[in-house]
Amino acid sequence: MLTFEQKIAIMESFPELQRKNVSLGRVNFHYEDSAYDKKTVGYHFHPNGNGYIYAGQIKDAETDDKGLVNIRDYTEEQLRNLAGAAIRSLTAGAETSVTESGNIPAISAQDEGEQTWADADGHVLTVKPEDDMWFIHAGLNLDSVFETYEEAVEYLKEEGFARKK
Repeated sequence: MLTFEQKIAIMESFPELQRKNVSLGRVNFHYEDSAYDKKTVGYHFHPNGNGYIYAGQIKDAETDDKGLVNIRDYTEEQLRNLAGAAIRSLTAGAETSVTESGNIPAISAQDEGEQTWADADGHVLTVKPEDDMWFIHAGLNLDSVFETYEEAVEYLKEEGFARKK
């Protein structure tokens, strides 16, 4: 089982989500660009290991009556895939479903597409997926290359960049 800190780090790796601390040490994660009234993707992540992901818009997902999935015993891959699918399911025009094997498809480079990131000084970087790698460009110059989206996001955040909508 992942620790509370590991679960929080995974959820914070999604730049689309905003962390909201709530009562009793619990943490929620909101997707402000949701096409629906529902904006909470991560619900009541608690230091005891409990937490939920909203999957009410994911076709064929097994949820409770509120559309939530308990992620207490999820692996990193399962949590990352479910959170990504939940975000996609709340995006206008997106349809997300559970595969025949019962898994939720992972986010691929093509799902994310090109992104623009900026820092407080107005510097702009472009993140582009290509051949299963993530290329970060400063104008026409190549800044960095990463094997995973999560590594690219971690680098950008460490350098003080935030994703532009």
